[in-house]
Amino acid sequence: MKKTILLCAACVISMLASAQLLEVVSTQQLPTPSGEELKVAGFSPKGDYLLLTNDVNCGLIRYDLATKTAQTITTASGAGWAVKISEDGQCIVYREKYMDANQLMKQNIVKYDMSDQKKVVVAKDQRNLNQLVHANGANSVTINEDLQLVLVHNGKNIVLTPNGANEAYNWPSISPDGQKILYYVSGRGCYTCDLKGGNVQYIADHCRAPQWYDNNTIIGMHDEDDGKYLTASAIVAYNLHGQKQILVNKEMMAMYPYAAEGQIAFSTAGGEIYLMKVK
Repeated sequence: MKKTILLCAACVISMLASAQLLEVVSTQQLPTPSGEELKVAGFSPKGDYLLLTNDVNCGLIRYDLATKTAQTITTASGAGWAVKISEDGQCIVYREKYMDANQLMKQNIVKYDMSDQKKVVVAKDQRNLNQLVHANGANSVTINEDLQLVLVHNGKNIVLTPNGANEAYNWPSISPDGQKILYYVSGRGCYTCDLKGGNVQYIADHCRAPQWYDNNTIIGMHDEDDGKYLTASAIVAYNLHGQKQILVNKEMMAMYPYAAEGQIAFSTAGGEIYLMKVK
């Protein structure tokens, strides 16, 4: 009887560890502009274009998925880190780092409008990229200089520390239904919480750069290193119960996934860009 119970428990653990959360329909490598080594920096909400940058987040390229054509938005340093895209996909907000007269590194926040291709500096020497992106009053989330979560609600910044004030938070985002915050705690793993920082739910240790696929499914990367160099990296999916699916195996060195409209875009350590169709 004891052996039967242990066997059943092992089966349950195995099912939790591996499940089919998404069906992979196809995976296609996309031709990159001029054969450059790039990585994905964002995916438009409608799934019609990608934002690409280089391995040190310098520059920003709009890649049209229908025509496979690329348009350079900026060559600014820092532009590819934590880009924000408006819900209609028409507005991009990004960093533009520069050196001032005293040789101090500073950054502007720039708003780029797709409709007229105009750039406007909306704030100088700021970290919060949520400004002017959510003009309809929707909540958004970012991190501050102390690496704490900041919920932007009705124009007000609310600091949240769901796992403690001394933790370092990264990669925050709000679920499509606007009810949960997804984030990663350095050295601890991936979590969700509500918009007040309560109801903290642990998802997984190895799900860095997490993104919402839908309200119940999260994608991210499980990367490994030897202390100096990246040695392996897989694209993984988790549901809110912690069930896991490997979408791209670690030998491919796949990194930084983004999702939209039944599609997942990711890049590899070698600078290749891939588009995966899922359902």
